[in-house]
Amino acid sequence: MKAFVFPGQGAQFVGMGKDLYEGNEQARELFEKANEILGYRITDIMFEGTDEDLKQTKVTQPAVFLHSVISALCMGEDFKPAMVAGHSLGEFSALVAAGALSFEDGLRLVYARAMAMQKACEAAPSTMAAIIGMADEKVVEICAEVSTGDQVVVAANFNCPGQLVISGNVEAVKEACARIKAAGAKRALPLNVGGAFHSPLMQPAKDELQKAIEATEVKVPQCPIYQNVDGMPHTDPEEIKANLIAQLTSSVRWTQCVQNMINDGADDFTECGPGKALQGMIARISKEVTAHGIE
Repeated sequence: MKAFVFPGQGAQFVGMGKDLYEGNEQARELFEKANEILGYRITDIMFEGTDEDLKQTKVTQPAVFLHSVISALCMGEDFKPAMVAGHSLGEFSALVAAGALSFEDGLRLVYARAMAMQKACEAAPSTMAAIIGMADEKVVEICAEVSTGDQVVVAANFNCPGQLVISGNVEAVKEACARIKAAGAKRALPLNVGGAFHSPLMQPAKDELQKAIEATEVKVPQCPIYQNVDGMPHTDPEEIKANLIAQLTSSVRWTQCVQNMINDGADDFTECGPGKALQGMIARISKEVTAHGIE
């Protein structure tokens, strides 16, 4: 069974989507529609901008969304998913590709999400770090030990066995990294991100985005979407909305999403969008399935 997956923030690169824009009329129309909706030419930043320009959350999120969604929509008849999932931001791309959200509404929500998250990042000094080579349970335990009332650190992304990301206040993340390394992790690497995504520090962004999501029409998708908050398949529009809202302050349970998709019959995963990060994660979650980009 074919599963299609969509990457999140961090997969961006300068030049992304340029070949699609130049070689496909449908793609060009969608990119131009996006420029109109956003009120600025995001294509100029995507195709010719600097890494710094592209790294701003308010640019990165719509850019990765556009590349991912347009890649899928331009597959035409070849885009026939039995199931879909997206990593963090990628969940919005998956919902548009699967017909639950319109292209326009998806882009507006992603832009609202990006702006709200950027604001939350600026409100409190916060960061994230990748942890390599330690059991998930041990990392969760150390984060709980370090967290106090005003200094929070949590496990944010369960990416694949032996690789997760922690998120929180700068000092708490630093302290957790030191303890995690002392407890035997291979590596604890600070990430170059603007803030503590998928942590309680995103609560102001969640409150802001909730109104936008509640006011947006979500249809029944053409296939189940395995959502980040619980790793389970969903088709009910109200459940999908509730999970999208909860996602901002909840962990991304990517390992669980992929394992559940495999248990439900997925054996061929196609990553739609920039980079190959999800293909690498899927290969580490299971050796029994194939994972590749769009042919």
